[in-house]
Amino acid sequence: MTRSYMLNGFEYTLSNYRMKYNSSFHENHGKPFTEEELAYICSIWEVTKKDSISRVLGRTHGTILKKVNDLRRNDQFEYYKRLGLDLYHSYVVS
Repeated sequence: MTRSYMLNGFEYTLSNYRMKYNSSFHENHGKPFTEEELAYICSIWEVTKKDSISRVLGRTHGTILKKVNDLRRNDQFEYYKRLGLDLYHSYVVS
């Protein structure tokens, strides 16, 4: 069993300080990722804290890390990164 601690009423793992699953914050837990979510994750991966990404998308930190690992392993990360940057550019230009 993973050791954890409570802070402000939320449970975090002691080993890596990540918030454990909480239905109030992780409302999309277990749902399939949309193409828009994948594009968002990949396009901001290098410049944004992973915890921030997980909170915006309503998913656990570990789920986000695993998804990116899977995308990289399947050579899809760069595709979604370009897609996200193209979407962002189309919003800015319009």
